[in-house]
Amino acid sequence: MLVTEMFSNSDEAVINKKLPKELLLRIFSFLDVVTLCRCAQVSRAWNVLALDGSNWQRIDLFDFQRDIEGRVVENISKRCGGFLRKLSLRGCLGVGDNALRTFAQNCRNIEVLNLNGCTKTTDATCTSLSKFCSKLRHLDLASCTSITNMSLKALSEGCPLLEQLNISWCDQVTKDGIQALVRGCGGLKALFLKGCTQLEDEALKYIGAHCPELVTLNLQTCLQITDEGLITICRGCHKLQSLCASGCSNITDAILNALGQNCPRLRILEVARCSQLTDVGFTTLARNCHELEKMDLEECVQITDSTLIQLSIHCPRLQVLSLSHCELITDDGIRHLGNGACAHDQLEVIELDNCPLITDASLEHLKSCHSLERIELYDCQQITRAGIKRLRTHLPNIKVHAYFAPVTPPPSVGGSRQRFCRCCIIL
Repeated sequence: MLVTEMFSNSDEAVINKKLPKELLLRIFSFLDVVTLCRCAQVSRAWNVLALDGSNWQRIDLFDFQRDIEGRVVENISKRCGGFLRKLSLRGCLGVGDNALRTFAQNCRNIEVLNLNGCTKTTDATCTSLSKFCSKLRHLDLASCTSITNMSLKALSEGCPLLEQLNISWCDQVTKDGIQALVRGCGGLKALFLKGCTQLEDEALKYIGAHCPELVTLNLQTCLQITDEGLITICRGCHKLQSLCASGCSNITDAILNALGQNCPRLRILEVARCSQLTDVGFTTLARNCHELEKMDLEECVQITDSTLIQLSIHCPRLQVLSLSHCELITDDGIRHLGNGACAHDQLEVIELDNCPLITDASLEHLKSCHSLERIELYDCQQITRAGIKRLRTHLPNIKVHAYFAPVTPPPSVGGSRQRFCRCCIIL
């Protein structure tokens, strides 16, 4: 049988005769948006099959076309109706409240909605979602800077099943919005508040009191947060696994103690630029949180090798560790880490940028870390190319990011110009 006969532009093609509609629909259900649109142009029969709402349960337009207009979203919502469960409009700058209202009215079974970067979105969209989409579980409104406390109040009233909310960079949100949200959405498991600069400790107290299921919390650059607010989170959210408090420069070892005492399941801790944290706090943390996998300690300038010793003993699952700008770290700390419980088959990434005391000896200590995929060594002035080369003989696939200052060229001879080497190289 000729392929041209199989896929002719006729509804009488053999494939349409031989396979029942139900089976064809099942095949079409595995296709992405672009392929479905192409199939819709093959024939009238395939147009009906491709545009059947049951094939449009999960749509991500980010990799398809980001400059779509609102009418496209409206048409999709009319086609999908109650079938649609997951929609990503991430980065679709042309989509606004009117289109999303039509969407909410038509797609009342939506569970996952990503509006990250849809900057035309306002409180009106959340009002529509509250009114029509009671099954919503995941909502991403990051960088939708027109969102205010009114949106959180609406979501609280109409979306009681909400488990994950991202309102990063929605800097009009205050503690009043958080208070309204958590009273109606007590099942929240993930809350991303990065860049919500108006939030104070009072907001965290509401979260700690009403969100016992919370697993992930991001407070990066929430500059007003102090120990008082975060301690209430630790005491109220014992299931916490991921905490980002990078840039919250007011916090102290009291937070690390509270995490150690209340959150034994902690896997990810990001506290970059929290310069008041010390070895004392990280010792308590390491001795109690044995499931730690990722730690960002960049610019925790007071920590020493003592912290690395504790991590090497008590944290066998550690995979990613950033120590950039921790200028007191020495080769001895890396030696303990290289001999630690996580070294041989867990540690994948270690960042040591601007650690001036680190030498090639540290690279020798990391040779046995067989899972190590990447090491950052920018501005480690005692690291040499020879040391990196020796490391590569043991870990040939490792990515080493390093910096070497350009060599001063000798005086030019005969008017020829000396070529400079590149300052920044990836070895």
